[in-house]
Amino acid sequence: MRIIVTSEASAVARNGAILTALEGRGHDVLNAGMRGVAGEPELSYLHTGLLAALLLAGRRADLVVGGCGTGQGFLNSCLQYGGVVCGLLRTPLDAWLFRCINAGACVSLALNEGFGWAGEVNLRLLFDAFFSVEPGGGYPAHRSVPQADSRARLARLSLLAHRSMADVVRGMEGDLLMPVLRFPGVRELMDPDTLADRDLAAAIDARQKS
Repeated sequence: MRIIVTSEASAVARNGAILTALEGRGHDVLNAGMRGVAGEPELSYLHTGLLAALLLAGRRADLVVGGCGTGQGFLNSCLQYGGVVCGLLRTPLDAWLFRCINAGACVSLALNEGFGWAGEVNLRLLFDAFFSVEPGGGYPAHRSVPQADSRARLARLSLLAHRSMADVVRGMEGDLLMPVLRFPGVRELMDPDTLADRDLAAAIDARQKS
């Protein structure tokens, strides 16, 4: 699994804790958000929500891990884009149930509110629980079939209710889009020449050249 971390400004101090919590699980983990280095451009949760949607639409990530102070901003930012299923995970039980029932490819973490003593331990236990089950297995077991049906219906509704990612890129305000496309490493990660979605590739290429 390829996991991409998208840390933003208000919680960049927790970036290292997220990466540490994901270590040693056999996954390919990439840090595509803020790292907390001097002179780094600043990304808000609006930027990282867009980045998460681009990474998922471009099939660059199997799982995107982000968040903000409360986790609510990143969650709501991500949910503005079609095809993104994001969960707010505060506890290991949240993580386990989200994986079992919702099977989303994006998670939002509360990285300031309630992140006190042993917060790093809670993150590690949260991901222990998340990766302990296969996505979409259902809980309780007798609800697995209707839950799968609901996921499929929600996926269709999400695509119906939203514009395509290519249209979003074409129409988005430059002061929101360009800080993401120009953020260090994103151009290489979202290289239009290698995207399977050629409409999205053309939209990104056109905006990068504008």
